[in-house]
Amino acid sequence: MNKNILYLASQSKSRQKLLKDANIPYKLIEQSADETVCDWTLPLKQLVEDIAVHKMNHIILPKNAKENEISYVLTADTLGINFEGKICGKPSDKNDAIQKIKSYRKGAQTGTAFCLDKKIFKNGKWEIQERILKFASAKYIFDVPDDWIEKYFELSINAGISYMQLSGAVAIEEFGAQFLKNINGSYTAVVGLPMFELRESLSENGFF
Repeated sequence: MNKNILYLASQSKSRQKLLKDANIPYKLIEQSADETVCDWTLPLKQLVEDIAVHKMNHIILPKNAKENEISYVLTADTLGINFEGKICGKPSDKNDAIQKIKSYRKGAQTGTAFCLDKKIFKNGKWEIQERILKFASAKYIFDVPDDWIEKYFELSINAGISYMQLSGAVAIEEFGAQFLKNINGSYTAVVGLPMFELRESLSENGFF
């Protein structure tokens, strides 16, 4: 039986559900990163990778660990690009969310990068033993008709996956699946965590 626990530094309900559905045990931890200090002019892949690493640099792990104790820590970031090539993060308000949703009708690309650290506790502090940084993405069309937008927002809130906390205000899973016209690439990367790549990385780092 696997005794390792994955420390997840994310409040994303979608990421938590993906891990739960995959039967990967995890515990939530906090991170204090300010994402606005990152260079948002970077290409999508580099930007989400930089943010994932930035989050890892600001995680808050238990300080009462035993000498040589091993921990696995995961951070991630998800962003989208609309058909105009504009990076779409979380909406600033409802009107911004509406505009983002409408822009995805013509096609979009969403990418997720994760940073997976295998850390060891030595001399009173956590040190990086191994680090894996991976990225996955998908292109897709997400088409919410005008007369469905309010209902989409309502469904989002009822599901506990608030559209205000989503990149581009887009959720392609659960209630949002009915608006996903097509997709080419990693479905779970759009949801928030590329699970194929994560499983490979956890195996590579001796998690299982």
